[in-house]
Amino acid sequence: MTTRAETAATTRATLIRAAGQLLDEGGPAAVTLRAVGTRAGVSRGAPYGHFENKDHLLTHLAVDAWSSLADEVQQLHADLDATSSARLERAIVALINLARRQPHVYALMFSTPASTPAAAEAATRLENEFLTLVADVVGESGAPRYGALLMCSAHGIAGMEINGHLAKDTWQVGVEQLVRMLVAALRTEAGERD
Repeated sequence: MTTRAETAATTRATLIRAAGQLLDEGGPAAVTLRAVGTRAGVSRGAPYGHFENKDHLLTHLAVDAWSSLADEVQQLHADLDATSSARLERAIVALINLARRQPHVYALMFSTPASTPAAAEAATRLENEFLTLVADVVGESGAPRYGALLMCSAHGIAGMEINGHLAKDTWQVGVEQLVRMLVAALRTEAGERD
């Protein structure tokens, strides 16, 4: 026998999945509570019982994306067969791959205000997981500044990639090679300064 709480949780998950699909298909403008309810196959009022408004729902999608990426980066710590540089490269590429697969979700992650408590908590978790990988390469003292450099660089690479400005025939380099170059340069720089 299904409880009321289980039914509510299932409905909420269905609404979130529907919102994610609409976001992927048409960006934030395509996500309305009414459209989400229709896509989810529930009553028109159901989304309003789970989310205060569209912004609340979009924030939830951003938090889910931050959390999923943090889970992925956390799993990289366990791969002891890979070098610390390789694990860091894979973390950076994971962020870029999210932008490639779901550009609207990616944009939503970085446009949700950092002052939103749930988004700040989820983003901080990813940042901490990422900084652990950076520290494995450059040491604890250099991790924050080099982590910021890597995160900003990854964001720029992702933006150029998803907007078509990183054409391989123009720049003669692909995303993965750029990331390898970036981490190699970071290792060299950190080795000389730290």
